[in-house]
Amino acid sequence: MNISLRQLQVFRAVSRLRSFSRAGDEIGLTQPAVSRCIRELESELGMRLLDRTTREVELTAAGLRFAGQLARLLDELQLLLEEARKEGEQAHGTVHIASSPTLSASLMPDLLAQCARQFPHIRPVLHDQVQRLNVESVRSGEVDFGIVVEPGEMDDLECLPLLDDGFWLICRDDHPLAALPAVSWQQLEGLPLVLLDYSSGSRPIIDRILLAQGVRCPVAQQLGHSSSVFQMVQAGIGISVSPGLALPLPAGSRLTVKPLLPEQRRNIMLIRRRQRSLSPVAERLWQLAVQLGPQLQAIASSHGAGRTDAMA
Repeated sequence: MNISLRQLQVFRAVSRLRSFSRAGDEIGLTQPAVSRCIRELESELGMRLLDRTTREVELTAAGLRFAGQLARLLDELQLLLEEARKEGEQAHGTVHIASSPTLSASLMPDLLAQCARQFPHIRPVLHDQVQRLNVESVRSGEVDFGIVVEPGEMDDLECLPLLDDGFWLICRDDHPLAALPAVSWQQLEGLPLVLLDYSSGSRPIIDRILLAQGVRCPVAQQLGHSSSVFQMVQAGIGISVSPGLALPLPAGSRLTVKPLLPEQRRNIMLIRRRQRSLSPVAERLWQLAVQLGPQLQAIASSHGAGRTDAMA
């Protein structure tokens, strides 16, 4: 049986108004369209609902019974749809978002502040953890979605690029490279590096860049947080390659930032489980993050550009 809600609404209007033309005016249909809806409905039901003459429209006995039951069902349906619409507009609920410490500190404050302004009834809960745990949390459904450094090919995850971020050289202000306006990757050859460890999404990317540039550097230390990396560089343990979003450098340090050429960038992505629908409130935050992409990109750019001298 192929009966549409529109056909039922048309029949209800005709049965109440006893007129095709007045029903059409109320619903916004032409009289021929109203007649067509009634014919199609009667054909699907296999019975006549209305007796039509040139001057009036009367319900048949079957039509009268059907109209009485239909009015109650359509009223209940309207109430159900209205409640669902209000629930969607109010957008109550909790949304769990996974993000690494660097992204939590640089990007998430703006996203969560905008959420509070636009959707005050949504409660975002941030899971601040390393990349590996972020990906696992999305996969397991512990969180609704994540904002991570490019996770590579993953068939079970839907990945949407949000913004990109560059890599910068961090060194002490008395290091020979600090005197240069910019540094090539080849100039790092043989120099000891202090890097983030493999719990970071950036570390595999840095390794790939060094390999592609043909640069071999001993890794003096590998650590779990950018602040620890900066302290090691400050102590003279080595130099570092850092994503822009890990900046600014600690206030009062003897560290400086230099562009690395040719420019290399990493992608920051939204991830969620593939072929799994988000809850309405989580979908709203996902779409908000997408809308804020240009604003978040500006934040990422500001963390690198213009920092080369200010941190010396």
